[in-house]
Amino acid sequence: MALYMTQFSYTPEAWAALARNPEDRSAAISALSESMGGRLVSFYYSFGEYDGVAIHEAPDESTVTTIMLAVNAAGHMKTTKTTLLVTVEDTLDSLRKAGEITFRGPGG
Repeated sequence: MALYMTQFSYTPEAWAALARNPEDRSAAISALSESMGGRLVSFYYSFGEYDGVAIHEAPDESTVTTIMLAVNAAGHMKTTKTTLLVTVEDTLDSLRKAGEITFRGPGG
């Protein structure tokens, strides 16, 4: 399964709700991911541009898209950004393949 990193920011209303009633949101994300055949690998809160990050496995892009649509539809996210993560091994394999290819750039 592929790994994905989702960076997220909550709305002010979501932070207010969590302050009134603190809860482990990783449990909800984990249950959603598992219901779609995926797995939550890790979940962290952070400071800076995003409020947190989740690393999760999903069988394919359609599954991770469905998960993110469900999360966003709940209305508590201000921003989400999901990135496919590529292993070092897969990157090395791609680098070897790219090294065997000649590609003509623009005007060349």
